[in-house]
Amino acid sequence: MADLQFDGSSADAAEQFDAVIVGASLAGSASAIMLARAGARVALLEQRPDAGAYKKICSHYIQSSAIATLERLGLLEPMLRAGAVRSRVRLHGPWGWVEPSERSTVPSGVNLRREVLDPLIRATAAETPGVELLVGQTVGELLREGESTCGVRAHDRNGQTTNLRARLVVGADGRGSRVAKLAGAAESRHRNERFAYGAYFEGPAPKGSPDASFWLLDPDMAAAFPTDAGLTFYAAMPTKQRLMPFREDPVKALVEFIASVPDAPPIEVSRIVGVPEGKLDMTNVSHKPTAPGLALIGDAALAADPLWGVGCGWALQSAEWLADGVGAALGEPRASAEEGALASGLQRYARSHRRALRGHKAMIYDYSSGRKMQLPERLLFSTATYDQGVARVMEAYGSRNIGPARMILTGTPRAIVAKARRPLMRRGEHATRRVALSGAAGEVSRGER
Repeated sequence: MADLQFDGSSADAAEQFDAVIVGASLAGSASAIMLARAGARVALLEQRPDAGAYKKICSHYIQSSAIATLERLGLLEPMLRAGAVRSRVRLHGPWGWVEPSERSTVPSGVNLRREVLDPLIRATAAETPGVELLVGQTVGELLREGESTCGVRAHDRNGQTTNLRARLVVGADGRGSRVAKLAGAAESRHRNERFAYGAYFEGPAPKGSPDASFWLLDPDMAAAFPTDAGLTFYAAMPTKQRLMPFREDPVKALVEFIASVPDAPPIEVSRIVGVPEGKLDMTNVSHKPTAPGLALIGDAALAADPLWGVGCGWALQSAEWLADGVGAALGEPRASAEEGALASGLQRYARSHRRALRGHKAMIYDYSSGRKMQLPERLLFSTATYDQGVARVMEAYGSRNIGPARMILTGTPRAIVAKARRPLMRRGEHATRRVALSGAAGEVSRGER
C-alpha cells in the first residue's frame, strides 16, 4: 500500500504525539513506558481489541541479559508476585550435563507465561503518565513528510480511520512487521531447517527445577521450562525430517520426542494443559532498524531462531536501547527540540542494536541450517561438562550476557588447557587410588598376622 503524504492541511488533521508505537506486546509496551518516563507523549497501538491478549507461540523464557531491563521497568517484582520462576539453564549435550556453576556471576533468567506477562506489561504501560493505549487499531498506511515518516493512519474494526502524527513511529509489531513492509525497510532472510511444537504440562517437576533444561541432540533440540502455576512448558525443535509425526498427532509426537531424550523429564506421567502450539516456518528475518522518523524493535527488527530463547529478552532490551537513544530528544518540547537530535538518537540506537546482536545473529543463523556442531563447539560443550571455568563462560554466552567473540576468546583457551590437563589429572587420580588400595591391603595383611 502506498504511503500517505501528510502536508498538514485541515483535511489531514491528525492528533499529535511524540511517538506512535505499533504493537503493544513486550517490546512496544516496554518502549512506551521508557519513552513516557523520559517526557514523551506516546500513543501505543494494539491491533487486537482485547487488552488482555497474549502471544501463544513462545518459549516464555526471558534470558538473564534482560533482567536489568525488567528491574529498570519496575516489572521484575510484580512478575515474581504473579508467580514467575527465577531459573538458570542446565544443558545436556552429547557429553553429558553442563550444570549452572555455583560461582556464576550472571543473574538468573525468569519464566512467566505470556498469558500473565503480556497483560501485566501492557497494563503497566497504560498506567504510565504520558501513554495512551489504543486497542483494536490496525495501521494501514504511514504518514510522510518528504523522506521522513511522521505518523500513521489507523482504522478500527468498524472502519473508523484515525491519523496519528508523531516525531517518531516505532514498529514493534513482530516477525511479520507491517510497519517494516510499509516503510520499505531493507530486509534479510535466512532459512531455518527446524520447526517447533510446545505445550504446558502439569505433573512432577523435571530434574533440576526450577532451572530450565535444554537438550542439544545435535542437531535436534528439546527443552523443559518450569514456570508459574506449577506448570512446565515442554518444547521440541527438531529438524524438518521429523515433521510428519508432529503433523499427524502433535501431542503423541511431542510426548514421545521429549520422553526419548537422555535423562528424560517426567512428561509421560504429566497431563497436558490446553493444546500444543506449533510453528513450521521459523525463517530468520532481520530489518534495518532505523530510517528517518522510524525505528523497529523486538522481532520487527530481528526475528531469530527461537531455539535459543532470545526473543523475549531482546524485545525488552531493544526497547531500552531505543529509549536510551531517543528519549532525551523526544522528551523535549517540539518547539525547543534541537535540530537533528532525533536523527542522532536513532543512530545511537542502530549502533547499540548492531553491536549487541550482530555476533549472536550470525551464529544463530549458521546453526539454524540444521547442521551438526563443529569442532570448536564440541570442544567447548564437552569441556564445560567437567570444567567450571568453561561452564561459566558458556553460561554467560548462552544467557546473552557476553557475545560470541568474548566467548571464543575466553572460553577456547580455557577449554584447551582443561582438555590437556584432564588426562594428567586422571593419571594422578589412578595413581592415588592405587596407593590407597595398596595401603589398605597392607593394613589388612598386618591385621591378619
